[in-house]
Amino acid sequence: MPLSEDEQRILHEIERSFYEHDPAFAKGVSETTLYRHAGRNCKWAALGFVGGLVVLLASFASNRVLGFFGFLLMLGSALVFEANLRKMGRAGWKDVTRTVREHGFPSVLGETRQRLRDRFKKDGP
Repeated sequence: MPLSEDEQRILHEIERSFYEHDPAFAKGVSETTLYRHAGRNCKWAALGFVGGLVVLLASFASNRVLGFFGFLLMLGSALVFEANLRKMGRAGWKDVTRTVREHGFPSVLGETRQRLRDRFKKDGP
């Protein structure tokens, strides 16, 4: 059911005041989509999977409990990855793969890569 002219005017006033009072938040909300959010979660899930694999391989022979924890981390990460992949759907997944093909894998990490570099950068001698 379409909105009446009065309802549309009220909605536009609310939107305008929203942009005036908190432009940074408004910009963040307008740029964040379901695809971007699910893609970000997929990146973190892939990183968790690799971390779980490292823990599993490094500790399974000496400490089976820690190795089992690594396996559970891998399993949980795989489930999160799959759930977010379903949220993205076929159109979102095609968008991600097209971006990877056009720009290469490092650009997909985007600001996450730079933030991790800054976080673990040594302060110097």
